[in-house]
Amino acid sequence: MIKQSRSVQRQNGSVLIEAMVAVVIFSFGLLALISMQSAAVRSTTDAKYRADASFLANQIIGQMWGVSSASLNSFANGVATTAANAATCPSGGGTATAAAATGWLAAVSAMLPGADNNRQQITVDAATGQVTVRVCWQDRAAGGYHNHVVTAQINKNQ
Repeated sequence: MIKQSRSVQRQNGSVLIEAMVAVVIFSFGLLALISMQSAAVRSTTDAKYRADASFLANQIIGQMWGVSSASLNSFANGVATTAANAATCPSGGGTATAAAATGWLAAVSAMLPGADNNRQQITVDAATGQVTVRVCWQDRAAGGYHNHVVTAQINKNQ
């Protein structure tokens, strides 16, 4: 029988330890990759909802451009936005009388999660022609509300 030298005997099992360390490092890398993928999906979903809100706000403003100045106030709904309720999307809307506005409210609630009709705000200042549209939806993951605000000047005095 051949006797192993002392240096070889000291190295027994070192390959197993190196392999275990490599597996642990690889596992941490996979966990980080899965975490980054989850964050990317959340960000993409949020960006889609923001794009939809922008489209919807511009859609109702476009419809308001096509009506007479007398009909402009029929689009108004919602509560006035103040500094206190600017980030909370207060409820209290849903009083618009224009058919285009009620159809738009239905489209908002169909496209965005948690976008109740009474949280959408369309304010019209008849004296200046300034229109503010605020689209609100709920972030299901975080539980809070997001909003997108568009202000336009509609001059019907021409």
